[in-house]
Amino acid sequence: MRRKAMAGVVALGAVLAAGAAGAAGMPEEREGWVIMPTGHGFEDLVGRVESAVEKSPLAVVTRASATRGAASIGQTIPGNMVVGVFAPPFALRLLQASLPAGIEAPLRLYLTENADGTATLSWERPTAIFAAYPEGGEKLEELAGELEDILKQIGEQAAGS
Repeated sequence: MRRKAMAGVVALGAVLAAGAAGAAGMPEEREGWVIMPTGHGFEDLVGRVESAVEKSPLAVVTRASATRGAASIGQTIPGNMVVGVFAPPFALRLLQASLPAGIEAPLRLYLTENADGTATLSWERPTAIFAAYPEGGEKLEELAGELEDILKQIGEQAAGS
């Protein structure tokens, strides 16, 4: 029971922190990240991301919404969702290249609602993520580059008109 209460406190802290951070908006640049402002509303962008992922070699494996979490405790914050994407063939290659790098799966797409009602799609570049695992060598670098291309395609499809 105590563990469950503590998990609730941690989750609430994360929701409130996300709400406070959401008020400031996403930066225009962040080292190692791709940040794509779009002309789409938040809910529209969620659907567009899911559709773009379906057309890619990846799959949506997780969703976490600070917006929905906040709503569950009677709070309202701008749209905020993390969508985790990956697929078994990439997971196998990742683990063969570097077992410690497995903690980085799934890759995360971050959707945030802007003050003007539009939404931004952001993600950390796989080459930046996996640079922390030099033991993965060329196999991990190759995989990171391939995943980077896939995320770029997903982003372009989701953000496009």
